[in-house]
Amino acid sequence: MAQESDFAALIGSRICHDLISPVGAINNGIELIQMTTPSLGPELALISESVTNASARIRFFRIAFGAAGEQLVGRQEVISILKDVYVDTRLTVVWGPVDGQSRKKVRLTLLALMCLETGMPYGGRIEVAQDGGNLIVTGHADKFKVDETLWGSMNGSHTDDDLRPAQVQFGLLPFLAEQDGFTVDLKINDNRITIQI
Repeated sequence: MAQESDFAALIGSRICHDLISPVGAINNGIELIQMTTPSLGPELALISESVTNASARIRFFRIAFGAAGEQLVGRQEVISILKDVYVDTRLTVVWGPVDGQSRKKVRLTLLALMCLETGMPYGGRIEVAQDGGNLIVTGHADKFKVDETLWGSMNGSHTDDDLRPAQVQFGLLPFLAEQDGFTVDLKINDNRITIQI
């Protein structure tokens, strides 16, 4: 299974790597048009916004679903990705760790963010903090939508056989954590969900 996971991660990295260049080229073309045309029409503004969002998601997915080693991901890179991904959403995400984190740890943290996205459809605030060698991802909201089957897959109480593509993070997070030698500790309260890695 580990070898299958490695191949899947390499495929994810390859797809993201190959997509980022054409998406970046479209973005560069939009920027050139902006230099010659002071104000974009609604059509080009929509294309520009969509390309920016696509580029941000590809960068996010490249870490979340791609191959990961011990190389560090710097604070500014993570903040830049999170800012671009969540800029026009109902969620505010704050990255607290000052030092660079291993790509493996950042991968797990981004998967945890995706889990919280699912549980916070009405919006809220997500904070990532560091406590020694652990990263703690905490979602704060007035209202959560918690599917016990999905969240139960994190502690092994439910099988991940019936996961849909939009839910893959719930099965992948505990699997990769175990593979990389980490543990996932989940706590759910009325107005807070905490995932410690």
